[in-house]
Amino acid sequence: MKRPFFNIIVVSYNPGKKLIETIESIKKQSYTNYRILVKDGMSTDGSIDKLKAKFEVTDDFEESKDKILLIESCDSGIYHGMNIATSYLAEKASDIQAGESPSYIFFLNCGDTFKDENVLRNVHEFINKNQSKEGTTISSIYYGDIFEITTGTKVASNPRIDDYACYRNVPSHQACFYDERLIYKNPFDLRYKVRADYEQFLRCFYREKAVPVYMPVIISNYEGGGYSDQNKKISEDERREIIKLYLTGAQIRKYDLLRVLTLSRLRTFVASNKVTAGGYNAIKNAAYRLRSGKKEK
Repeated sequence: MKRPFFNIIVVSYNPGKKLIETIESIKKQSYTNYRILVKDGMSTDGSIDKLKAKFEVTDDFEESKDKILLIESCDSGIYHGMNIATSYLAEKASDIQAGESPSYIFFLNCGDTFKDENVLRNVHEFINKNQSKEGTTISSIYYGDIFEITTGTKVASNPRIDDYACYRNVPSHQACFYDERLIYKNPFDLRYKVRADYEQFLRCFYREKAVPVYMPVIISNYEGGGYSDQNKKISEDERREIIKLYLTGAQIRKYDLLRVLTLSRLRTFVASNKVTAGGYNAIKNAAYRLRSGKKEK
């Protein structure tokens, strides 16, 4: 079976109508060389029955190019569900041959949607152009921006990933397309209940020497309000634990001081407030554009 360019993984558990909304946003894409894999944690709300009624669904990997591949099994949470999905793909997918382009894995949560119908087309074109320059031997993470539904504003990702960016400001996983080789080798660390995606990004960047490549494209509409937003203390505690794995004590102390001096708490409040978020993000987006020297699609 020919490898699709994108593997889009949707993890669900009693998602209600959000699962259908997310799948519909994928199905509307003008670029169609993708596979959808829904990993459901044994939902009891009828959402999977609605999925089967509305779309062609299969549990057969060989049929999954034209149908939605569904895996139903118990799991311990979203990151465990993601690991089950990627482990399944790793077992089923054939090895990448010399000179062959890898697939790219993208996680789209229930309730999140693609920004418009041309996202995958734009990302595909960007990756192809970049690969023609760099080749396929380098494992990359291609990432863009997100649109935050709660504040109604675009949230730009940092166009340059360095130690300071890794300290605090890596792109959301709803904006990241991972070379499948990175994901298969680096599953989410289930010790982290909120920040496993953050730790995975840093592990790929520091230990696997993955190359993050910024794309001036808004990737997804981010719903927000999930587990991490509801458990900010756990999120911050895990972040502090994770950065100690990848940054030196001297770096952390320096960046902690910079965080205080740049009024981080005030900026967080302004960025999350519906009234002030638009102006704040406009300034941040302009600063990022100057830094990257690129225009947004």
